[in-house]
Amino acid sequence: MKHIFVVDDERNIRDLIKKYLLKEGYKVTLFEEGTNLLREISRLKPDLIVLDIMMPGIDGLELCKAIRKNSDVPIIFVSAKDEEVDRIIGLELGGDDYLSKPFSPRELVVRIKNILRRIEKTINVNDTIIEIKDIKIHTARRFVEVNGKELKLTTKEYDLFEYLAKNKNRPFTRDELIDKIWGYDYIGDTRMIDDLVKRIRKKLKEINSKLEITTVWGYGYRMDD
Repeated sequence: MKHIFVVDDERNIRDLIKKYLLKEGYKVTLFEEGTNLLREISRLKPDLIVLDIMMPGIDGLELCKAIRKNSDVPIIFVSAKDEEVDRIIGLELGGDDYLSKPFSPRELVVRIKNILRRIEKTINVNDTIIEIKDIKIHTARRFVEVNGKELKLTTKEYDLFEYLAKNKNRPFTRDELIDKIWGYDYIGDTRMIDDLVKRIRKKLKEINSKLEITTVWGYGYRMDD
């Protein structure tokens, strides 16, 4: 049974999410704020965390940073602030998805199932190595190296990076990449893909990689071998 942590300072939101998750067969632990979660995460080892951004004390973004120091557990942000900067920062810090309040509990369940399904597929596949120029991608470990040095990528950065690498030299539109990386009809700004590409390019430059993600003007992106 998959174990989900739900962190939100609004009791009605916590209880509503719990109701839907229990119906789907998940084990659910609720938290009103982040301090207790940090104490319990290593002991209870959740499979996924639903995390509110706007909370008293330590907010969701700071909590995500603290979690990411020791854990790669998937995180879905929820927030009453529908601002692009929060979505970008949340994903940059290692979040896997973002929902704006008010949201449909059913949509949240779909996104949770999608993330957990992707992880399950990764666990059950044999490790393959994709090599492009000076890059090696170990797919089962989700590990990328450049001349023996690790290229550290967030969850979504890695998903995009691996997908482009598996389909090298083929251009994709932003909408196609949104569908492949998020795995459902993402309602939001396709510039999220531009932001992911920008961050990956910066990291490749910092590690002196020869690999480039090419902009196909008026269309999208491709990774050239």
